Amino acid sequence: MRYLDFEIVWFDSLGAKSSCVLVKTPDIKILIDPGIAIMHPSFPAPREYKVKWYEEGYEAIVKASKKADIIVITHYHYDHFTDFDGEIYAKKRILAKNPNEYINDSQRKRAEEFFKHLYEFFGVGDLNRYLGSPLPKEYHKPLSEIPIALSKDFGNYSKRRKELIDKGLKWFKERVKKWNTYNRILELKLDNVEVNFADFKEFTFNSTKVRFSKPLFHGIEFSRLGWVLGIVIEYKGDKILYSSDVNGPIIEDYAEWIIKENPRILILDGPATYMLGYMLNMINFRRTLANALRIIETTNTELIIYDHHLTREARFKERTEKVWRLGEKLGKKIATAAEFLGEVPAVLRFRR
Repeated sequence: MRYLDFEIVWFDSLGAKSSCVLVKTPDIKILIDPGIAIMHPSFPAPREYKVKWYEEGYEAIVKASKKADIIVITHYHYDHFTDFDGEIYAKKRILAKNPNEYINDSQRKRAEEFFKHLYEFFGVGDLNRYLGSPLPKEYHKPLSEIPIALSKDFGNYSKRRKELIDKGLKWFKERVKKWNTYNRILELKLDNVEVNFADFKEFTFNSTKVRFSKPLFHGIEFSRLGWVLGIVIEYKGDKILYSSDVNGPIIEDYAEWIIKENPRILILDGPATYMLGYMLNMINFRRTLANALRIIETTNTELIIYDHHLTREARFKERTEKVWRLGEKLGKKIATAAEFLGEVPAVLRFRR
């Protein structure tokens, strides 16, 4: 049965960095990641268009927020949350990534600013007066959560990969030290806004279940970009899954999570092909393709919105051709957000 519906609010294929969608169930409306950022300098369009798309996207997010009961923030990058606009967050329940753990330094600073502004806007006062004491605890090793990825043999690259993972473990230990000394940002409940931290949790709204993943690496193992939350929204067995910034996914265990959930609709952050040879090497890019192909082959997913990082350079379709071809062969609709709306992706309108 098809109980769930959604509206595209704004995505990169429309010309500004965003991954914002409004999900509708018979019980509730959920706005996911109401953030937007202007396109990078190398994006092949004049700056005046980039500014125009940014402004249009922001207006679309504000408009969508008026329909929403719940606002979700999967992580604290500006293309995923807006800091700060009371018009977006007023009279909403905010389900947000926990800002006290599984977070890198830059996202922690952005989260502090966001919650500071939120407290001030809604009349609570200075955030510093409402911080909790540090709450030190033990954190299990994150490698235990990605056994499939760790079991992969990458041939000549295996030695280099082990070096990167060893460095990543050291980085993780340093993060744990910081998390254990942070003054904790606390959840909040007022008449005009409520904030809950969503990592690992499930929320129920009548017959609607909203399940949040454990913190997931933003791309590769120990990505210095931090962690994100994925979301499954379910109503009587009908599911929409929003992957957030898993970049493909690169990590095989995250593909397995998607496959086990078997959503009817998948909002999937594609690989950042504009970073090939820089922050994305060919080995990890091939992983993203293999994982996407496996998701298409082994799920009953009917629609995949394949967008966000993917649509930031003009050769994205050529580089991910196998994905589009397999979807067509199996009768599954795969589309960028722009294509889903009947438009040409912005990056292709100005292809050099």
